[in-house]
Amino acid sequence: MAISIPIELGYEFSVKAPAKKVFAVLSDVPASVSHFPKVNKLVDEGKGVYRWEMQKIGVGQVTLQTVYACKYVSDGAKGTVVWSPVKGVGNAQVSGSWTVAEGKGKSDVVLSLKGTVDVPLPGLMKGIVTPLVKSEFEGLVDQYVDNLVAHFGGEA
Repeated sequence: MAISIPIELGYEFSVKAPAKKVFAVLSDVPASVSHFPKVNKLVDEGKGVYRWEMQKIGVGQVTLQTVYACKYVSDGAKGTVVWSPVKGVGNAQVSGSWTVAEGKGKSDVVLSLKGTVDVPLPGLMKGIVTPLVKSEFEGLVDQYVDNLVAHFGGEA
């Protein structure tokens, strides 16, 4: 039996780099993912599909490794990168988007994430496991955003 844990996050921030430079990094999946913490392996499956294999987390004998795949589509004219889950790969389904817009001497960036992580534990553990998984995911994405902000010269 598995527990499905829904996750939804949104971020809006501005950086000192030009939108063209920001979009170039965010639309290059390996370049973008290089700023994401605790990625064990990113596998290029071809045709815009990448499989994420995160580092294992857990305590003692209870460990979890999140694995999922997404198809990425970039649109330079709109300043968007959109990803959707590839069904049947791993234990998570993740979708989301980046939107990058040029501002006065800055770039405005919006990140939206939505997904579910399936944890192989009995349902009675849901109340304990759900906040831990959500907290871990949020912490990783917070660090990812911080790493990107630093890469682009800080917040504007």
